[in-house]
Amino acid sequence: MSDESASTTTDRTATSATGYSERLRVPWWWWPIAFALTGLLAAEIHLGAPGVRSWLPYLLLLPVPIMTLHWLGRLPVTVGSGADRELRVGRAHIPVRLIARAAAIPATAKSAALGRQLDPAAFVQHRPWVGPMVLLVIDDPTDPTPYWLVSTRHPDQLLAALGRPSR
Repeated sequence: MSDESASTTTDRTATSATGYSERLRVPWWWWPIAFALTGLLAAEIHLGAPGVRSWLPYLLLLPVPIMTLHWLGRLPVTVGSGADRELRVGRAHIPVRLIARAAAIPATAKSAALGRQLDPAAFVQHRPWVGPMVLLVIDDPTDPTPYWLVSTRHPDQLLAALGRPSR
């Protein structure tokens, strides 16, 4: 099996070297919209500039939607396997043994979890284009963070990888 087939390049989960792996990419339909808006902006600039400057906006603005959408969809969520398992969300990480309780939050309850009920000391990694989230209550006396709220497309699989299946 090659390295290319073992790694995931989409938002699907992987269970080979890690217990769970997901990348929270933007929806596919954002790409054509971003390119259309960029093309429209370049066309507007093109209308005011004759000659060589007429094609320059197209060339210079093309990387903008690519970099922007790639930057928006860069957040990985992984749970390692082995004795020292830990949850990694972007650059943040926490050992799984410090997670006291966990629960899935459906998309319908997300606004309540992120609204008035949100503790200002909570760690939040929210992506608006991802519906469900998981709530992870932290049991660490040295950490002032009471809980984590993390967007995920597969909350049941994430909770199972953490050893806390949904009920």
